[in-house]
Amino acid sequence: TLNKKSIENELHHAMADPSPAKSMGDPGITPLSPSHTQNDTDQVPSGPSFVVVVAIDFGTTSSGYAYAFAKEPECIHTMRRWEGGDPGVSNQKTPTTILLTPDRKFHSFGYAARDFYHDLDPSESKHWLYLEKFKMKLHTTANLSINTDLHAANGKRVKALDIFAYALAFFKEQALKELSDQTGGEFDNSDVRWVITVPAIWKMPAKQFMREAAYKSGLVSRENPEQLIIALEPEAASIYCRKLRLHQMVDLGTQTTQNGFSPSDNVGSGMSQAKEHVRRNRQSRTFLVENVIGELWSELEEGDRYVVVDCGGGTVDLTVHQIRLPEGHLKELYKASGGPYGSIGIDYEFEKLLCKIFGQDFIDQFKIKRPAAWVDLMIAFESRKRAAAPDRTNPLNINLPFSFIDYYKKFRGHSVEHALRKSNVDFVKWSSQGMLRMSPDAMNSLFKPTIDHIIQHLTELFEKPEVSDIKFLFLVGGFAESPLLQQAVQNMLQGRSRIIIPHDVGLTILKGAVLFGLDPSVIKVRRSPLTYGVGVLNRFVEGKHPPEKLLVKDGTRWCTDVFDTFIAADQSVALGEMVKRSYTPAKPSQQVIVIHVYCSEKENVGFISEPGVRKCGTLRLDVSGTESTAARREIQTLMQFGDTEIRAMAVDVSTGRTVKASIDFLSH
Repeated sequence: TLNKKSIENELHHAMADPSPAKSMGDPGITPLSPSHTQNDTDQVPSGPSFVVVVAIDFGTTSSGYAYAFAKEPECIHTMRRWEGGDPGVSNQKTPTTILLTPDRKFHSFGYAARDFYHDLDPSESKHWLYLEKFKMKLHTTANLSINTDLHAANGKRVKALDIFAYALAFFKEQALKELSDQTGGEFDNSDVRWVITVPAIWKMPAKQFMREAAYKSGLVSRENPEQLIIALEPEAASIYCRKLRLHQMVDLGTQTTQNGFSPSDNVGSGMSQAKEHVRRNRQSRTFLVENVIGELWSELEEGDRYVVVDCGGGTVDLTVHQIRLPEGHLKELYKASGGPYGSIGIDYEFEKLLCKIFGQDFIDQFKIKRPAAWVDLMIAFESRKRAAAPDRTNPLNINLPFSFIDYYKKFRGHSVEHALRKSNVDFVKWSSQGMLRMSPDAMNSLFKPTIDHIIQHLTELFEKPEVSDIKFLFLVGGFAESPLLQQAVQNMLQGRSRIIIPHDVGLTILKGAVLFGLDPSVIKVRRSPLTYGVGVLNRFVEGKHPPEKLLVKDGTRWCTDVFDTFIAADQSVALGEMVKRSYTPAKPSQQVIVIHVYCSEKENVGFISEPGVRKCGTLRLDVSGTESTAARREIQTLMQFGDTEIRAMAVDVSTGRTVKASIDFLSH
């Protein structure tokens, strides 16, 4: 009982207003009834083999890479040490900061960028372009495009795509250099499979943006898209956590830590002993992943569910996975959720506190006039932020850079000390050594809004029916090291599931991403974040279709703007799944067939003119000069749901002519 349908043409204003029926001048196509809907799960071909997999964790606050050779997959190497680490911050990653010369050429990345910028004379530094924490822009920009801008510290605008491409090119160069040194010869980029991680809650445009930046940086070419996998951060974490042995993690649920340390009632102490254990083993940058599913997994049975909470610098991502034995494949049970509740929220609270004490006008001025000193102040804050703990009683001192004290006096005409005395922020004092002295409560209150968001989100997630009886909760990402966050999660769960924190929690995603690159088939089922379909014409049915959608053509009454769904939001999609639809031209003489692909966040979409529906791809199939012998020419439309990309294709069955298109979320 399928109505005849046909694909409608050029509908630019589908969003704004229902298209006037008369604009549908081009003949469309109608479905071949019986085979109109059928799904095939074709296995994705594994593609060429690579000598090495290199994963790049491009984080909001810090970034890094790790790699493994295909012939020794259980050996994961994290990148070599960077020059210029910070006091109180030990990890293998480097700050996500980038510096461009005054004529906008790439200069340096990470600690090197920060230190060089810091050492410039203020009169000079204002011409240089320094950027940090810029990844969040991809999450927060509603209508992201290839032309989206970022602002450097001096207020100048730069193209986001250029910055991301510079950063990826930097990692490419570093990794290839290290690989060449390791193997004792020139290492060729074509031997590398690259993996870049992105938050699962990112919208499609942001995920595609990362791939565009990779093409621009020369990491991979458009001709070999399969050389780059865009991996989802919590999925990568999940893959790594499955391989953990108990001695590689801290279990907050039991009083004894798994390292043979004495039991202790204090959450933080297990962690610090664990850190000590890690520090002793820090000399080696090579991690052996034991290929047996770890002891922890001996407790997991088919169908068990666990949650991965990935707390990074910018975002918090929650994913619910279920284990499928025997191979331990993962199945995503509930679509990724979360939000911009990463640890930089605490930095914003600190900034708000400074504005409260010294005035917004001064802070805004200071950031632009003394950008390097502002960076210094935030570094000082960062190391104190890591010292915050639920049971802390002694105050935390934050060094104010000399130029802050100096510039404030010039700006206001009175001293910093005076400002602190007369501000009504009672738990921040001035210490005689020239420091801001914060009580532990003051510090904890800076964490509160961010942690509250995370806890609220977790609480809501645990109320969902798909999220009942969760055996484990893995806390990963750099922010997971925070004892305040650990304690809040423990209090919320009340023993409902065991909380597991891997030791090298900041590198969990990186290592999982390498494992994913070595075997992408480990993730079997995902939830589609969007509803996809094509715009078609249906036979008009009185009483069922709105009269304003009526179009009469050659004596046939059509309903325009119909959305023909291929896959609905939150539906399970097997990786590599192909969804097929068969259509036929309404007018046999048609020379070119145009099929528009639309997407929406809503599950049920009736018409492409509904709010929130956007065009995300076009297939143009030229059928001129070929006569079909069949009475009705069959045009097959296929959509394949791949890693983070979706490919669409149309085939003229009688001639085998094919057109392909990648779904584009960045052009408006």
